[in-house]
Amino acid sequence: MYKIYKFSFFILILSLSYSCSEETIDETGFGTVTGRVVEAVTFEPIENARVSSNPNTSAVFTDEDGYFTIENVPTGDYAFEARKDGFIAKFEAGTVLKDLETELVFELEPIEEINQSPTVPELLTPLDNAENLSLSINLTWQSTDPEDDELTYKITLRNDITNEIIVYEEITSNSFTLTDLNYSTKYFWQVSVSDGINPEVNSLTQSFRTLEFPNARYLFTRKIADNNVIFTADNVGNELQITSDATNSFRPRKNIPANKIAFLRTTGGQAHIYTMNPDGSDVFKVTAGIPAAGFNLDYYNFSWKSNGSQLIYSNFDKLYKINADGSGLELIFQTPNGKLISECDWSIDSSIIALKVNNLYGYETEVYVINSNGIIVENVISGTMGAISGLHLSVTNNKLVFTRDVTGFESFDYRQLDSRIFQYDFLTDTATEVNVQKPAGFNDLEVRYSPNEAELLFVSTSNDGISARNIFKCSIGITGSRLQLFDNGIMPDWK
Repeated sequence: MYKIYKFSFFILILSLSYSCSEETIDETGFGTVTGRVVEAVTFEPIENARVSSNPNTSAVFTDEDGYFTIENVPTGDYAFEARKDGFIAKFEAGTVLKDLETELVFELEPIEEINQSPTVPELLTPLDNAENLSLSINLTWQSTDPEDDELTYKITLRNDITNEIIVYEEITSNSFTLTDLNYSTKYFWQVSVSDGINPEVNSLTQSFRTLEFPNARYLFTRKIADNNVIFTADNVGNELQITSDATNSFRPRKNIPANKIAFLRTTGGQAHIYTMNPDGSDVFKVTAGIPAAGFNLDYYNFSWKSNGSQLIYSNFDKLYKINADGSGLELIFQTPNGKLISECDWSIDSSIIALKVNNLYGYETEVYVINSNGIIVENVISGTMGAISGLHLSVTNNKLVFTRDVTGFESFDYRQLDSRIFQYDFLTDTATEVNVQKPAGFNDLEVRYSPNEAELLFVSTSNDGISARNIFKCSIGITGSRLQLFDNGIMPDWK
C-alpha cells in the first residue's frame, strides 16, 4: 500500500510540474490555505490531524472541529497532505495565489485491522443422528481462531415435537451439558462462535434422539394457548407432549396390535383422523374426502377395530369404516331418523358397535347397538332429557359404561349440572349408577374402562362450566379409591 501512495504522490507532483511549466505565475507573494479534515464515511471531524505541504512550508494540526489554517504560504502549486494515526494519509493539490485564500477538504479513510474469523465449529458429540440418549447430554465441539482471540459460543436447540427454540449464550468453553430433556424427542442443535470482531460463524446442524418414554399407558388432551395438544403419561405421573402446540390435535385413541395412536386434528376448518407412533412421530392422515363431523367435536368419538386394521367414524348422520392406510372408505350405517352420530365404540370381537345419536343441539339422545351388518340389535337409552356421553363397551360385550346428567338440564351451551357414571348390563337390560364418590356440584365425564376393567378412568370438573377439568381413576365398588391422576386434562385413554 505504501508503494501505491508513493506512486500517487509522484503522479501528483508531475502534474503540478507540468502545469507550472505551462502557466507560470508571474506575481510573487503569499496566500493562505484553510480547510477541514473529516472521516470519509461519517464525515465526523478529525481532531489533531497533521496537515503539511510539498514543497514544504509549514505543518499545522486541526482543531476539535477538524479545521486548520496555514498562513503566509508563498504563491505556487503544492501537494498538501493530511494524516492521522489509524487513518490512510490523503493528498490534495492546491494553488496558492497572492493575498487569496485556498480552501481544501480532506476525507480520511480509517485503517481497518485485518482479523480472520474463527473456524467453523465442528460438532463432536453426540454423533449426528445418535439415538436412545439420556435426558442429560454433554455437547462438545471444536473451533480455533487464527489470532488466538478469545472465543464465545452460542448453542441453538430445537425439538421436533413443539418446535420450541432454546438459545444458550455466553459459553466460554467448547462443551455444554443439556439437562431435563424430554423422552422420545428428536433435538436439533447448532453452535455459533464469535471472536468479538467478526460476524458469528455457524456450524452445521446435527440431531440426536432421547430415550423412549417408559411404560406410557395413558393418553390425554390438554389445552395450550388456542390449541389442543396430546400428551402421553406413565403410572407415576410423568408426562410427555407428543403433538405440537402449533396444531389442534385431540381425542387420542391407542391401538396395541398396530402400536399406533389415532387422533383428530383440525385442518382448514375440518376435522380428520390421523395416526402416529406412540412417541408422536410418523404422522399419517387417514381420512381425506369425508371429514369427521358431529354436533360438537368436544363430545365426538371414533373407534379402532381391535386388530388395528380399520377405524370407524361418523359424518353427521352417517357412520363410515376406513382402512388404517386411508383406503377402502365404506358407508356402514345411517341413522333412520336423521339424528347425528356423535360417538361410536367398536367391540373387541368386532361383532357390535355402540352408537350415541342426538339432535343438532346434543339432546334427544339415543344410545343403541348395531351389528356388523348395520342392523340395530339393542336399544340402551331413549326418551331421556339432558346430556349423555362417553360410550365404552366391556371386553365381553356384556356391559357398557357412559355418563348422564341426572338433572335432565338442557341449555344452548350444553352445560351439565350433575353428570354421573352409569353401567348398562346387556344381560339384565338395566343401567345402574357406579359409585365413584363424586362430590356435589361436580360432573364426571368421558368415562373409560381400565385395561383390566377393575377401574374407571374419567374427567371430573365443577359444574360451573369454566373450571379446570382433571383426570381421575376409581376402582369399581371400592370406596375411597377415587384418585386424581392428571391436572387440566380431557379426553383420556388407558391401554
